[in-house]
Amino acid sequence: MGKNKKSIYILVFSNFLICLGIGLVIPVTPFIKNEYHFTTSQMGVMTSLFAFAQFVASPIVGKMSDKIGRKPVIVFGLFTYMISEFIFAVATTLPIFNLSRIIGGLSAAMVIPTSMALGSDLTTLKDRAKVIGWLSAAFSGGLILGPGLGGILAGISYKTPFWVAGVLSITSAIFTQIFLKENKDTIELEEHEAEKKAAEKGTIRSILTLPMVMLFGMILVSSFGLQGFESIYSIYVNQVFNFGLSTIALVLTLNGIISLILQVAAFNWIISKIGEMRLISIAFLLSAVCVFWITQAHSHVEVIVATLVIFSSFDLLRPAITTLLTKSSRSNQGLINGMNMSLTSVGNVIGPLMSGALMDWNTHYPYLVVTVILALSYLLTFIVRKHPIAQAE
Repeated sequence: MGKNKKSIYILVFSNFLICLGIGLVIPVTPFIKNEYHFTTSQMGVMTSLFAFAQFVASPIVGKMSDKIGRKPVIVFGLFTYMISEFIFAVATTLPIFNLSRIIGGLSAAMVIPTSMALGSDLTTLKDRAKVIGWLSAAFSGGLILGPGLGGILAGISYKTPFWVAGVLSITSAIFTQIFLKENKDTIELEEHEAEKKAAEKGTIRSILTLPMVMLFGMILVSSFGLQGFESIYSIYVNQVFNFGLSTIALVLTLNGIISLILQVAAFNWIISKIGEMRLISIAFLLSAVCVFWITQAHSHVEVIVATLVIFSSFDLLRPAITTLLTKSSRSNQGLINGMNMSLTSVGNVIGPLMSGALMDWNTHYPYLVVTVILALSYLLTFIVRKHPIAQAE
């Protein structure tokens, strides 16, 4: 990574702060619902607006970052997120709350995929998996620590977490603007110029080759599967296995610890041993088997073990696909990562809607459907493995 190491550390730290801000507000939504007498469907729309705005904006922002640079987009995205949180903190009507979520989705589209693109810009192929793992860990770490801190801050006022999230965001924006450098010391000048020209000509059509479409499909499936599983997890284990809140909290805390260890310490080592494509294949297989195992389990221990394997598989699956995507083209990194984020957003919208609807019919239906989709994705990896993209590891 050379001289870019400092910039990468700053990028990781900035993303940790923004994701910490996102995590802060998670435990507060029930208070918002009760305070303003919103219906569950209205809260659902509010949540979906964030993901929908992120979905629409991500490819556009990604292409923009290829042209004007990553840093301006990231800084503006952090500043925009501050605005969305402050609006939410002062909002008293549903339209204003919805406006805040739309702005928040736009800011996420600017920050997250652009950070991934910049991370790939600043690294060689050898170090890329390590940096993607660090960024994924920063995202996970913020989201893991955020809800607990948000719950504490909500004891002061249920809107305090939003003010704090806004302050963290502007702090991150200032920090990034002052210290982050975009120097591509790891790339030869001639190669960089070629990338720049290719990026200027890049279009969505130019990256939609068959193997790339398959990889994008895996992104959609992984986000859909995770949200389809995670969104109803607490309800499912409570209804079927009588898990209390303390047990659920313990499982999610253990998952957070394991996730950080896997993404920070183990991800690069695993990639160096078996490669991205084999890891993706194994992760799909393990998650499919364990989601089905939960529907057949008879003890709390079985459910907890299966849950931790599922979450760990997804925690490795997503950065592995992202790393493979960044290796597929030295140009159009912003566009590729924007498409990545858009498809993730689609999965984040569809997964919870599907699981909620299916669970009204039968408790086990959501997880059985998720099992089938993950199993089919596992089979798809054998086709992708034959293409040079999967072999260029």
